[in-house]
Amino acid sequence: MFRVSCIQLRSNNSISQNLKKTEKLIHKAIKQKTDFILTPEVSSLFSLNKKQLLKVCKSMNEDNYIKGIKIVAKKYKKWILIGSVIIKISKTKLVNRSVLIDNNGKIRTFYDKIHMYDVVLSKREKYFESKTFSAGNKLKSFNLPWGRLGLSICYDLRFPNLYRKLSKSGSLFISIPSAFTETTGKKHWHTLIKARAIENFCYILAPAQGGTHYNGRKTYGHSMIVSPDGKILKELKKSEGVITVSINQNLPKKLRKVIPSLKSD
Repeated sequence: MFRVSCIQLRSNNSISQNLKKTEKLIHKAIKQKTDFILTPEVSSLFSLNKKQLLKVCKSMNEDNYIKGIKIVAKKYKKWILIGSVIIKISKTKLVNRSVLIDNNGKIRTFYDKIHMYDVVLSKREKYFESKTFSAGNKLKSFNLPWGRLGLSICYDLRFPNLYRKLSKSGSLFISIPSAFTETTGKKHWHTLIKARAIENFCYILAPAQGGTHYNGRKTYGHSMIVSPDGKILKELKKSEGVITVSINQNLPKKLRKVIPSLKSD
């Protein structure tokens, strides 16, 4: 058994403010005797303004938010997944990157969001992430001390083949840090999260952005930790905060033996 915490934020356009809020919630999670902490998508900076982002964002080694989280991870000897930060990879290119930091404060792996959220929900609500970010092209997973973690980000949730590949490669836990819109979240979030858990017999770790942000954008919140059989172990509605549960890393393996569906395709 080990303990997992998902942090829920309402990030703004100040990296320093977002870091302070994250650190405060990490300390809260530590008091809950956690072993592994996850933050939401775009934890450090909440914006889709490419010109602004190109001015502010830095490389992964220079990013101040990542530097701050690395210090905390090393000090308290905790594994931390930064759900995502916006990283500048060239003068004109940005990526939406999930970063895994070990309990010595070192980056162990990272994942660049593959599926870009290009949608028109209404005349007033439109998103074109591909105009801001360069899409990733590699699936990523990593062996934590408790088992293999598969990495994904938000809109990836709608592409079940990605999760099938991660599960068949041995992932027992899957991270889905998100900033789901209020519009689609209330319709699809719970159903999709539970479906990914059940069809792959994986724990789903889904920290989220929640509430009305400085720019008027509304995110759905409802950070969740879901068991491999689809049970919501803990959930946080809209407020910033942290949820923590104990995880049985043997349960996914047990369920996969009972119903060996991962071997059938």
